[in-house]
Amino acid sequence: MARILLAEDDDLMRITIKDRLEKNKWHVDAVPNGREAVERLKKENFHLVISDIRMPGLDGWQLLKFVHQSSPNTDIIMMTAYGSVDDAIESLKKGAADYILKPFNMDDLIIRVSRILDMQNIKARCTSLEESCREMHSNLIGDSKPMEHIHSLIKQVAPTDSTVLILGESGTGKELVASSIHLQSKRADKPFVRLNCAAIPEGLMESELFGHEKGAFTGAHAKKLGKFEMADGGTMLLDEIGDLPNPLQAKLLRVLQENMYERVGGTGTISVDVRILCATSKNLEEAVEAGSFRQDLFYRLNVIPIHLPPLREHRDDIPVLTHHFLHEFSKKRGITMEISPEAMQCLIDYSYPGNVRELKNIIERASVLSPYPVIQPDDLPADLLEANGQKETKDSYCLSDAVAKTEKQLLLKALVHTHGKRAEAAQLLGISRKNLWEKMKQYEISM
Repeated sequence: MARILLAEDDDLMRITIKDRLEKNKWHVDAVPNGREAVERLKKENFHLVISDIRMPGLDGWQLLKFVHQSSPNTDIIMMTAYGSVDDAIESLKKGAADYILKPFNMDDLIIRVSRILDMQNIKARCTSLEESCREMHSNLIGDSKPMEHIHSLIKQVAPTDSTVLILGESGTGKELVASSIHLQSKRADKPFVRLNCAAIPEGLMESELFGHEKGAFTGAHAKKLGKFEMADGGTMLLDEIGDLPNPLQAKLLRVLQENMYERVGGTGTISVDVRILCATSKNLEEAVEAGSFRQDLFYRLNVIPIHLPPLREHRDDIPVLTHHFLHEFSKKRGITMEISPEAMQCLIDYSYPGNVRELKNIIERASVLSPYPVIQPDDLPADLLEANGQKETKDSYCLSDAVAKTEKQLLLKALVHTHGKRAEAAQLLGISRKNLWEKMKQYEISM
């Protein structure tokens, strides 16, 4: 609920405004002068202050100055019966969000207050999105020799406008490399637009890239800007460039060579200034030989190639990646998770066909399913352990042992879920409290 502080020395006006604001479900504190308003601001937080300019003692100008110094995120509306154009300009110059003259229509005040509170919500959402983007665009993690080489390449190519082709298996972090290049470039404060060429149907790809005019085709009810226009001045990542339809490869080549194109259904030429980054898990040289990818486009894209190594080729980074993901998931869930040395060794020994993305998924799964705050080898996926040769024993086929192990895990999860409350855990498991106690004794569970 929005909190509003009203400072007005006229009793009738103060009561009238307070009642009207409260009908809109806003919390309103009303005070008769500026000094009391300052005292309230020292003790509590408000989204908005509505103040008369001329009040005995501490006037509205002084209150406005105090608000900006002590609570810069709080907006203020100035009101007065002695208003003039000069007062209005002075209020806005000193940082007031709005200005209203007495007598005023209460509906007018409500509209002004609503607009200011809506803008505050938008600003808060933008701040949240910026924080999320910072997390999404975090730097590549890893200090092994292969990753040091990648970091060095990024540092070299980022300040230039050269086209970069990022190559590597699926899940190696090609988008992160592109983000790092953009954030370290002179275009960092400009748009960073991404388009997955494999995710867009062929019939819509041209419109996505170049936009279209109204009526260009059935369903084109309005003009649409393409990704290139959105990225003007900034950077564009064409992910999975190997899946770009052949007819569009010639048009992309023209943009790379001339920085110009036409919208679908358009006649005018549009000029853009966009740096192109491309990524693919395919072998483009083989695609050129097979005739599915233009040779001239390949040479134009392959100005600076960056080959991302698969995770199995830089296993030294697995511990730091694991701890990073554990910290990330722990922060989201409000708990602290760790990993045992034995489980860490299992992760290091695995080959990761899905690379870093697969490691992240494994850590997320283990952090959710582990009954204890320390992940053990048994909390890791069975196929991982089998691939490491840790499941090929006679015990693996012992039904009673498997049942006992599963039963123990269910008991532990129920107890953790109920914070050790045995009655609730027994009800959750569908057994009696006595039965639960006997099983806890059998499996040496002391929670």
